[in-house]
Amino acid sequence: MRFAQTIALITGAGSGIGRATALRLSGEGAKVILVGRTKQKLEETADEINKKSRIPLAEIFVADCTDAEDVAELAEYVERYYGDLHVLINNAGGSRNSRILDMSEQEWDDVQDVNLKSVFLVSKALGKIMVDGARRQVHNRAIVNIASLSGHQAGAEIPHYSAAKAGVINLTRSLALELAPYEIRVNSVSPGFVETPLTEQGLKNERFVRAIQKNTALQRVGNPEEIGSVIAFAASSDASYMTGSDLLVDGGWLIK
Repeated sequence: MRFAQTIALITGAGSGIGRATALRLSGEGAKVILVGRTKQKLEETADEINKKSRIPLAEIFVADCTDAEDVAELAEYVERYYGDLHVLINNAGGSRNSRILDMSEQEWDDVQDVNLKSVFLVSKALGKIMVDGARRQVHNRAIVNIASLSGHQAGAEIPHYSAAKAGVINLTRSLALELAPYEIRVNSVSPGFVETPLTEQGLKNERFVRAIQKNTALQRVGNPEEIGSVIAFAASSDASYMTGSDLLVDGGWLIK
């Protein structure tokens, strides 16, 4: 129960890695605030969490994390009803394949917004609450930003996504420096190929899957629970001397 008496907020919590992380943190005692744009998916995640516990551990907040007004309302909600925040998981993200010579400005902006701008907006708004809480009491406090293997290695037809995720890794380092005086640790996790709604279509292509297996040391695709366990580690006091780091969880893709 590493997260007993811990309040954690997870963006993009309705499916994939965000959902797996919410289940993992709540399973270890955290009260989780699930944030996303799709109410039904958030409710499904919350219901699964709450049916496993004697007391409700999950609540939802519908918000677009690329919208400053929505994020301000989220911060106001957390401040009003919780008064503190111990763990923040910036997981909102997404992309579509597009070649840079054919890409519209709107396509570029949309991918930058959901993957990078959202981390800036949410970290700024919720980070203030975490700093205020850190001044009042000693408690494990951590921000974990979800980056990607694509932030380390450029991918064909995803230049906007690769650029955004590389930005997440370096924004993480900047946040780590800024928040270290308050003992708030900031790290990122970079998943490789994982079974999520983002990769669902590609993983239906047997040729694509075989290529992943061939070029990954562990010869398989990962699952959201495997990423969630690493996120939980980075968010916990087990990682108390780690900040500004990026944890690459790619099954050995980069070393192959």
